[in-house]
Amino acid sequence: MERLFATEKVGGRALYKLHAITVFVGICLVLYYRATHVPAAGRAAWLGMLAAELWFGFYWVITQSVRWCPIRRRAFKDRLATRYGQRLPCVDIFVCTADPQSEPPSLVMATILSLMAYNYPPEKLNVYLSDDGGSILTFYALWEASAFAKHWLPFCRRYNIEPRSPAAYFPQSDKPNDPRAFEEWSLVKGLYEEMTERIDSIVRSGKVPEEIKVNHKGFSEWSTGGNSKDHQPIVQILIDGKDRDAVDKEGNVLPTLVYMAREKRPQYHHNFKAGAMNALIRVSSVISNSPIIMNVDCDMYSNNSDSIREALCFFLDEEMGHKIAFVQYPQNYNNMTKNNIYGNSLNVINQVEMGGMDTWGGPLYIGTGCFHRREALCGRTFTKDYKEDWDRGIKTQQRIDLTEEKAKSLATCTYELNTLWGNEIGLKYGCPVEDVITGLAIHCRGWRSVYNDPPRAAFVGVGPTTIAQTILQHKRWSEGNFSIFLSKYCPFLFGHGKTKLPHQMGYCIYGLWAPNSLPTLYYVVIPSLGLLKGASLFPEIMSPWITPFIYVSVVKNIYSLYEALTSGDTMRGWWNGQRMWMVKRITSYLYGVIDNIRKLLGLSKMGFVVSPKISDEDESKRYEQEIMEFGTSSPEYVIIATIALLNLVCLVGGLAQFLTSGQNMLLNNFFLQVILCGLLVVINIPIYEAMFLRKDRGRIPFPVTLASLGFMMLALFVPIV
Repeated sequence: MERLFATEKVGGRALYKLHAITVFVGICLVLYYRATHVPAAGRAAWLGMLAAELWFGFYWVITQSVRWCPIRRRAFKDRLATRYGQRLPCVDIFVCTADPQSEPPSLVMATILSLMAYNYPPEKLNVYLSDDGGSILTFYALWEASAFAKHWLPFCRRYNIEPRSPAAYFPQSDKPNDPRAFEEWSLVKGLYEEMTERIDSIVRSGKVPEEIKVNHKGFSEWSTGGNSKDHQPIVQILIDGKDRDAVDKEGNVLPTLVYMAREKRPQYHHNFKAGAMNALIRVSSVISNSPIIMNVDCDMYSNNSDSIREALCFFLDEEMGHKIAFVQYPQNYNNMTKNNIYGNSLNVINQVEMGGMDTWGGPLYIGTGCFHRREALCGRTFTKDYKEDWDRGIKTQQRIDLTEEKAKSLATCTYELNTLWGNEIGLKYGCPVEDVITGLAIHCRGWRSVYNDPPRAAFVGVGPTTIAQTILQHKRWSEGNFSIFLSKYCPFLFGHGKTKLPHQMGYCIYGLWAPNSLPTLYYVVIPSLGLLKGASLFPEIMSPWITPFIYVSVVKNIYSLYEALTSGDTMRGWWNGQRMWMVKRITSYLYGVIDNIRKLLGLSKMGFVVSPKISDEDESKRYEQEIMEFGTSSPEYVIIATIALLNLVCLVGGLAQFLTSGQNMLLNNFFLQVILCGLLVVINIPIYEAMFLRKDRGRIPFPVTLASLGFMMLALFVPIV
């Protein structure tokens, strides 16, 4: 019987392995030189360089786990159709939102509509929106979307449009030439724009008019008051897919559509997104109870209407499907600039690293664009004799009010008390990256996962558009992944004997993002200070020992450029990415280390900040022009500006000293330090522009520049001993 998917090895591995072996030898030679040539003067700085290079070498070895023998998957949905026809399992789709101000409801509704419009039997689709803000504004928006869906879904089917998010489709679509098609296109476009305007208008006003509230019983849930942190559980079935009257304008069945706001009380910890997901698992169990659960972020719309069918090719494959717990799609963004100004495209992670992890047991669960087997998500351990009941799901119709009341009881604050929820069942609690730790636990229970990156992206969303948003996002990711590494769930400990060593190493690529900050901070400060103060920290230019230093640096960067270019980045985009990796390491990742230390000492507790999905007009314009956005007096900007100024002063001061002294020591003893310091100055040119040349609102504020000058002056007094 033909397989439902193919597994293909990535070519060129023999050449890559030769490259990796030579780099490894070079790293060993660098470390040997450091350990055997410790000078009498500047011993502490030299040993610090050894420690930093030892860490960089160790981390490079960790990253090889996903590059040694990566694979790619290819699904055959035509074979799925031939073999199963319409006999496909039901699917529950979860969308989480938390704040109507940071996550505009009109944006969320475009995502919801794209998910309702999948090329899949609508009676087998159930879409759930979890509103952790418990906002009547979000409920109103969903009520509006439920009405518009009656026009949108048949329009999508008739013209087979892509993408099926109206917010993404209409701006990029051409007007149809056929008069009848143009008439319908204009009608649906007008209805969507009117709906969006109504939603945005009511969100701006902050209040739903009384004459609208009488149109649905669900609005009465807000009659008793409450706020986003203190309210009763709310479950409202806006469209019941089992109701014969729930049809679109052409008489076709509509997918089930459910609004949920779990109970919030100040005295109970709500466990952020993980708590919302677990409430959704329970609520859905009494409404639809589908064997497959898909979850997606509220700003990640469906870009490929066949994504469900492609995911099922893996679950339903007769040879391997029973082993697969989840199918992970990449996280793609549609608002990246041509040259990826903030390094947020994730191209190399998506196209290189995730496929590399698939070789050893499967990719991480990244919290969005993921299809889960319900039983695996609920804590079931894999066994070889496991058989899935693909026909499971609630088929009988029950009174909606009774179903809603039963579902509400599963979304209360007290339901999880003294249970295994958040530990053995559902998503795990106590970690800012609940998705990663949950996926690790699933892998350690014997399941594997699959990474699917089809030619047409399955999901597309909105990425950070300012440096502040980028720093915030990576702070959360690095802090969360490092907290896993420091806990009992450390992949090397928790996964020992349960997953393969390269798989554990793959998890640690992200778990060790945060501690990368310390050697990076050392490397961008101490060699430059050594240049200014006449302390040589690298081999002389005529020494044979300079060869491994140059070889490792050049070859690693050439291969990094190759990976970026083959993953879709531009050369300038790669350069911007190098800048942003440095920026993230000395800010986001540094804070990730500090916050984890504070938590270990009991000085702080875990928090979760929703990343804003909107920018003002000026910010958006500068982003499109690829001009870095600062604008506020942030401590992170002080660090960035201080490092930039320090390297500029050290380069100018060091060169001036050698030129005025008339000695040739510069070329002989300080060649690599001049190159390193010079590269840091060049890479920081946008920072200097933001401090001294720019006049727009996105420049670095003068107080930040002043503070940075002060810290830079203090750094100049650091002794190189």
